[in-house]
Amino acid sequence: MDGEEEVHVLLVTLPKQGHINPMLRLAKRLVSKGLHAVLATTENERHRLLHFKASVTQQTNPPKTPTISLEFFSDGLSDEFDREKYLESSIESLQTIGSKNLSNLITKLKTKCNKISCIITNPFMPWVPGLAEEHGIPCAVLWIQASAVYFIYSNYFKHPYLFPSLDNPNDAVELPGMPMLLVKELPSFILPSSHICLTKLVSDFVQMLDKVKWILGNSFNELEKEIVGSMGSLQQIIPIGPLVPPFLLGEKEIIAASMDLCRPEDYCIEWLDKKPPSSVIYISFGSLIVMTQNQIDSIATALRKSCRQFLWVVKPPEKGCSKRSGEFPPGFLEDTKERGLVVKWCPQEKVLMHQAVACFMTHCGWNSTLETIATGVPVIAYPHWTDQSIDAKLLVDILKIGVGMKNEEDGTLSVDEVEKCIMEMTDKNTATEMKKRAIFFKEAAKKAVANGGSSDRNLDTFINEIQGKSF
Repeated sequence: MDGEEEVHVLLVTLPKQGHINPMLRLAKRLVSKGLHAVLATTENERHRLLHFKASVTQQTNPPKTPTISLEFFSDGLSDEFDREKYLESSIESLQTIGSKNLSNLITKLKTKCNKISCIITNPFMPWVPGLAEEHGIPCAVLWIQASAVYFIYSNYFKHPYLFPSLDNPNDAVELPGMPMLLVKELPSFILPSSHICLTKLVSDFVQMLDKVKWILGNSFNELEKEIVGSMGSLQQIIPIGPLVPPFLLGEKEIIAASMDLCRPEDYCIEWLDKKPPSSVIYISFGSLIVMTQNQIDSIATALRKSCRQFLWVVKPPEKGCSKRSGEFPPGFLEDTKERGLVVKWCPQEKVLMHQAVACFMTHCGWNSTLETIATGVPVIAYPHWTDQSIDAKLLVDILKIGVGMKNEEDGTLSVDEVEKCIMEMTDKNTATEMKKRAIFFKEAAKKAVANGGSSDRNLDTFINEIQGKSF
């Protein structure tokens, strides 16, 4: 950037791993194109990011080489405060006290950097665009879910006449550019069962869009072409993804630091190394979901009967949980020890890249969805809440690279349903066809972020716009 004015971008995110990771990956993309990036989140996340901060600051970068730096601001609550249990209070404190502290941080950064060319915020911090406006800084949102979910939320709050009453879960919803949906398949934050503060959070996001100049999407044109083309009067989303680790796309890491929050031994990979190609069912439902005892029993029983090899990540139940949860059926671990491995955590990206993995039984969180697309792995889709039902719909009904695993009417998961899905995904003809389609979208993802690809061009356009203005 010799001879050019330095461009500094502030990226603000909630302190959740699923929110931080795509924002950090966007920061790395910006740095690779010559911009300076500051990633800011709340103080209670500081201790989890210290290893990343150290690895960034210890690099011997020449003067003025674009860098990523970390900043923290207080949300007004102590480290000991249970933000999950008292969700409404934590959201309120972040908006009232956290916003003041972030404003002070912005003032400090403006002095240090001369100017901030853009603030990129998390969509679930809907007060940040107003703060950016007060400071005279243009604002962008990084939409961290599927473009289809943005489309549904925006239409729901701007064009509610498109939706039936949401009281009947089996009522149909027809939106342009999307397959027919049932009410129960809509993102859970707008359903009557959602916590009112989460519904308000999404409503506030839609209402503040007039203060936002760009909506950057963690997706790519080839993945959601019809949805992106059906935005109509809605503010357009600009796909710049997939924001996944570069090594999944055949690229080198720009910054060697990893956001893995724990580093287990590589025995998961060593175990996979001993398995034949496309022989292992990988099972993981993300970092937040704790499975019910019924779900564990049904999946374990189906695995035992199937005789298939598997790698299963099981999050332990919450401390002090009174319900029977997290226990395996008697004899399951002993009976399957020669063909199965059960762990509390594993390096998911490396697992999905491994040739031994045949399919991925997943909750369909958007980060996991993009990772499975980037690695060309078919799925058994078992969504739980928030945006996951839409992601499952995309994978199963639109991309046709998986099967859906559904609960019974009473909400339980049957052994027969798990068995049926495993059989379908391991059937030679079905599996081969799905694998071909999965590889097609894997290659499309690589092309999108490569030099001159659709997402790369979109990101260049965004950068040119923020570089060409003075604020």
